[in-house]
Amino acid sequence: MSAPSGMIDPAIFEGLQTKVDEDTAVRDELKDIIQALEKQNRNISFVLSRAHSTPYADLPSVLKASEEHIQNAIETVSKLAHAASKQPYYKFNGMWSRQVQDALQGILFWAWLGGKDYNGNEAKCGRLLTLEELGEVLKVPTNLKDRDEFHITIEEYLIALTSLVEELTRLARNAVTLGDYERPLLINQFVKDVFAGFQILNLKNDILRRKSDGLKYRVKDVEDVVYDLSLRNLVPKKGVTIKEE
Repeated sequence: MSAPSGMIDPAIFEGLQTKVDEDTAVRDELKDIIQALEKQNRNISFVLSRAHSTPYADLPSVLKASEEHIQNAIETVSKLAHAASKQPYYKFNGMWSRQVQDALQGILFWAWLGGKDYNGNEAKCGRLLTLEELGEVLKVPTNLKDRDEFHITIEEYLIALTSLVEELTRLARNAVTLGDYERPLLINQFVKDVFAGFQILNLKNDILRRKSDGLKYRVKDVEDVVYDLSLRNLVPKKGVTIKEE
């Protein structure tokens, strides 16, 4: 009597292994690009951190020094978009979401400080890039609904915006130590406007909702800075003179 053959065809598992190997190759390719972006984000953060100890008049040198790192990040995001768009977006997007958020926050902070306007307009302090403008800077689509490709999501943009507010809250305090009593007023109005905007949103994302809830504390922190300046009669009489328009 011959030995019974197996009930399950081994080819089933061989086929699964082939798919696992393919996914692993994709993840390895994406991981190399994401690690490059992570390094560039650190470089951007390192250079822009000088803004906290640099007088407003000297900020152009900080912005100029960060341009190369910003450009490197732009190129890497484009490379990531090209590689990721070959695959189902929601299968792998968890790999890069945090790094993309960090890149967005760095570019938002750079633009707010007066970084280059890629539309050719005059750069100005206090500028907030929209989701669409960030997409144009990074040369990638935003909030895609009609096709399964790499894009910047609304959630990634909003989380980056909450991180920008945290950075500006710190800048408000540090500006005072530099003898700059005008920038805290600009930051005060900006964070209030952002907070008011978030109140319009009906957020479903738990992480984003928590970050949104934290904005009220950042508003209070900046208000305390301005209030302290007013108690010391250090609020500029003619208001904010930093160019906003």
